[in-house]
Amino acid sequence: MRAAARYYEERRIGLGNLFLNEVEHAVAFAAEHPSAGTALGDGFRWALTRRFRHAVIYRERAGGIEVIAVAHLRRRPGYWRDRT
Repeated sequence: MRAAARYYEERRIGLGNLFLNEVEHAVAFAAEHPSAGTALGDGFRWALTRRFRHAVIYRERAGGIEVIAVAHLRRRPGYWRDRT
């Protein structure tokens, strides 16, 4: 996530912060509506950012969600599964 924010910031000043805000929005949405994210199997779901090609990968836990990755949608599918 930090690397993506740096990448966007290098492209245009302020774009990195916009990216981080979008990720925060997706995390907040997932936390408020954990079952609304698209199911990925094995209990994982994703919530998309609105302006960027990224998704917040998470799973429900007692009392909230656990964020596994902020994944670029063009990257190899499922690369984040090793993090669990």
